[in-house]
Amino acid sequence: MKIRYLMLHAYGMGGTIRTVINQANAMVKAGHDVEIVSVVRRRGKPQFAIHPSVRLSTLVDQREGRQADSLRRKAWRRVRGKMVPRGEFAADYFTERVEKAVMDYVAGLTDGILVTTRPALNLISARRAGKGVIRVAQEHMNLNAYPETIRREIGRYYDRFDAVAVLTRTNQLEYQELLPKSKIVSIPNAVHKADQRHSRQDNPIVVAAGRLVPQKGFDLLIPAFAQVVAEHPEWRLRIFGTGPRQAQLSAKIDELGMQDHIALMGRTERLDEELAASSVYVLSSRFEGLPMVMIEAMTHALPIVAFDCPTGPRDVLTDGVDGILVPPRDADALAVALREVVSDRRRRLEMGAAAAAAAHAYAPDVVMPMWENLFTELLHGEQVNA
Repeated sequence: MKIRYLMLHAYGMGGTIRTVINQANAMVKAGHDVEIVSVVRRRGKPQFAIHPSVRLSTLVDQREGRQADSLRRKAWRRVRGKMVPRGEFAADYFTERVEKAVMDYVAGLTDGILVTTRPALNLISARRAGKGVIRVAQEHMNLNAYPETIRREIGRYYDRFDAVAVLTRTNQLEYQELLPKSKIVSIPNAVHKADQRHSRQDNPIVVAAGRLVPQKGFDLLIPAFAQVVAEHPEWRLRIFGTGPRQAQLSAKIDELGMQDHIALMGRTERLDEELAASSVYVLSSRFEGLPMVMIEAMTHALPIVAFDCPTGPRDVLTDGVDGILVPPRDADALAVALREVVSDRRRRLEMGAAAAAAAHAYAPDVVMPMWENLFTELLHGEQVNA
């Protein structure tokens, strides 16, 4: 099979980027012809390992000249601006040059499977992809996390896809209600490796990871962990990631006097080692699609403490068995649950073992055949109808 993955920025960091690259790597290992197409390029090399047999190409190289692109953005928004609607979280990437490059690329395809990986790209594919192309939209976020402008366009155009792939059964029901005539399939993202080194529960360290943006709720986690420190001063919180809220989060840490207990660690290429060396993973997100770093933490036998946010945590965790779910955005409840697990090593070991077992449902050898089966079904359907 010829499979093309169209991504916004294959050279960046983030859960979606990592999981799509993992999928491309697995498909090429299975003998398929695979290409990753990055809409933009802002770094010299990818941050995640790409199999040498996966072709990597770029539509718009922005390592130089981004300023000129940005100066044209307002004019483009007035003249066009309809293909990528307001409210798309990555709308600022889509200058005139970028949006036109994506439209021209998908319109020029004549064969194979095109997998697009976020609403902006999905909508362009739905409206512009050439005949003969099998179109698959990947959705990495729950439907209700999008503003009305996006949901309206999804309802208007997604029925043009051969399949829409979502991450959880909850997501599937949401999308099926909006798109009753469309093929909606639930396929989770796969971890890059299921058999990882397990935590020994020796270090008083809680880990969180993600972009430093409001979605991830680190502004709620920091005061919650301050309550933990009041009773367990030996424990530390390490938050991995970068983003626009770094200054505000640093100020909150200083305000609470938590400089010796909470650290913003920045980006790391050693997250697996950091997870194995910690004892608890905490998810403080306001909303998620499928929280992959949380599942990767489970492969290291870490118990999870998470907000029961829409969607993802409840689709993965069994409350009280491999993690603890608390009401969304309730920092006090998060603090109570964290105190509960940090104070009981035996329970952490039991929950961690259950978490590692549950994480095997997201192993590549479990998930990737689902994609192969879907692609094969779609291709055979095309042949029958030809």
